[in-house]
Amino acid sequence: MAGSSLLLLIDDITAVLDDVAAMSKTAAQKTTGVLGDDLALNAQQVAGVRAERELPVVYAVAKGSLRNKLILVPSALALSALAPWSITPILMLGGTYLCYEGFEKIAHPFLHSAHTTSDQHDPNIDAFHNPNVDMEQFEKEKIQGAIRTDFILSAEIIVIALGTVADKGLLTQSIVVSGVAFVMTVGVYGAVAAIVKMDDVGLYLLQTAKEGKRGTLKRFVGSALLSFAPRLMKTLTLVGTAAMFLVGGGILVHGLSFIHHWIETLTPLAESVPLLGNILGWSLPFVVNAIAGVVVGGIAMAAIGMLLMVVKIFRR
Repeated sequence: MAGSSLLLLIDDITAVLDDVAAMSKTAAQKTTGVLGDDLALNAQQVAGVRAERELPVVYAVAKGSLRNKLILVPSALALSALAPWSITPILMLGGTYLCYEGFEKIAHPFLHSAHTTSDQHDPNIDAFHNPNVDMEQFEKEKIQGAIRTDFILSAEIIVIALGTVADKGLLTQSIVVSGVAFVMTVGVYGAVAAIVKMDDVGLYLLQTAKEGKRGTLKRFVGSALLSFAPRLMKTLTLVGTAAMFLVGGGILVHGLSFIHHWIETLTPLAESVPLLGNILGWSLPFVVNAIAGVVVGGIAMAAIGMLLMVVKIFRR
């Protein structure tokens, strides 16, 4: 009897592990798109600190990301079980915040005078050259901003992962969502660390290169990395800002079912256009998400601006 019970237990464990493996693969595939946005946003957020502080800052943000997930994973599981209707509104609130942050970034140069813009066009550069700036506080603000952004993106990743195992038991849900959350964190911040240290690796290769074929190869790779690193960071800054609108707008569009159904209706029509059908059908959701993100970001920024004006009036 004991042997039979043990075999049944092993069989149950094997079945659960099979489910976990299959569901984890599906969840990872579905969250890949958000992973790219997460990488771009976080590389942008942690850029701009001193070279010797880059890895400690990435490590601090990675720890904050893990803390986010320690909050989000049990919260998502609890909400899914007790109040599944609340997940979408919460995500939409986070999406609105992402759109607001993105709009604030692109609107900042236009909201200041030409003199202010020319003197303060890059807060990272200002921080390095201004002796009055507390670099420790500057770092803390960078870390806190990155962790806030990570919270929203992590929430979307977790909800997507949870959606793939919604019909499974609590144990399978917990293992899959926790596993995806951990692997995504390690993958994203490992890649961010590699990106921000790319120029240092290039400099090291140049400094240690000697004569001969091996030295020539090291100098070539080092020069290429030094040349590529600033271009990559500039590209990631643009991609990171665009990702705020795409991710935030995408959350809002999916939350508003009538817009989502409208896109599903228009996509076959776009795909039927001669020659350009495939491109139009593929790009339509991104265009709608981006437009929704910009519009909502602008409305959110205007609303917050008006609220701050009212608060100032009442404080007088």
